[in-house]
Amino acid sequence: MRITAKDVAERAGVAASTVSRALNSPGRINEQTRKRILDAARELGYSVAPRMIERKGLVGLLVPDITNPFYFDIIRSTQEQLRIAGFMQLLIDTGESGRTEAEILAQLSQVVDGVILSATRLDAAALATAADALPLAVINRQQEEIPGVLIDIRTGLTQAVDHLKALGHRTIAFIAGPPGSWQNRWRWKEFEEQVLGQGLTPVLVGPYAPTRTGGAAAADALLVTEATACVAFNDLLAIGILQRLRQRGIRVPEDMSVVGCDDIFGADFSAPPLTTIAGDTKQAGRLAASRLIATLNGEAPRNGTTLIPTHLLVRESTGPVRTHPSLR
Repeated sequence: MRITAKDVAERAGVAASTVSRALNSPGRINEQTRKRILDAARELGYSVAPRMIERKGLVGLLVPDITNPFYFDIIRSTQEQLRIAGFMQLLIDTGESGRTEAEILAQLSQVVDGVILSATRLDAAALATAADALPLAVINRQQEEIPGVLIDIRTGLTQAVDHLKALGHRTIAFIAGPPGSWQNRWRWKEFEEQVLGQGLTPVLVGPYAPTRTGGAAAADALLVTEATACVAFNDLLAIGILQRLRQRGIRVPEDMSVVGCDDIFGADFSAPPLTTIAGDTKQAGRLAASRLIATLNGEAPRNGTTLIPTHLLVRESTGPVRTHPSLR
């Protein structure tokens, strides 16, 4: 039977990426961990050919859309955490494309020490392949074998559904984001379960690009449903919905209530100010960077996902239900 780096990792109690660094880049891992890996490799008969490459001091941060204000605090907090640990951050916009993301990761494997993926558009298999090639941490994605941080929408979503129900809404739409987003699929699943659990009717509208332009198209589709309220995948979609509804003479919240997600910069001075589900994006960035740094320093991996709680911020875009605008 062929012995692989994964076998050595299991014997030594570390990640496969840590084995790769121990054998090929000994300057990037502490001596105690490297000795444990070498002992495991010898016990298993694994061939060792170290290349003595020094740490590069560079970590990549990949985001789907650098213009989305949601990523501003993540960019700043990861950069600060990495700087303290002696790393420089390389920021790359993947353009909401899983294919582009995979290509960039392949190019980065010889350039950086590790990568933080924020809202990755890779599927599970591609993400696992990338993790075998270089150390990763993920933000807003859940994959047990990879260190991750997830802004957990569930509590904030429960509060949003309770809030809309108390205002008299009985049919509530979810405005879906990009179809390649794991987070979008997860948010819809949680939304549907919670709305049904309250005895209300969920409606799926979309998917749409998570932008204000996408929100304009979503608003037109929303108005042909029976929904009197909606929860958008993110705040940019929600703000685009507000703008389009105003253009069409639909009053918010009198005719339609709108809830966003993420509490981005600008959500509180949209017209009207946006009710939204908020989580601590700065903390998400700091934790993701810290977990990747620990891996790069040769510490035993803490795989699995750390959850960041959320809560509802009630502003002026939600109000009591009135006659559906299509019936006015």
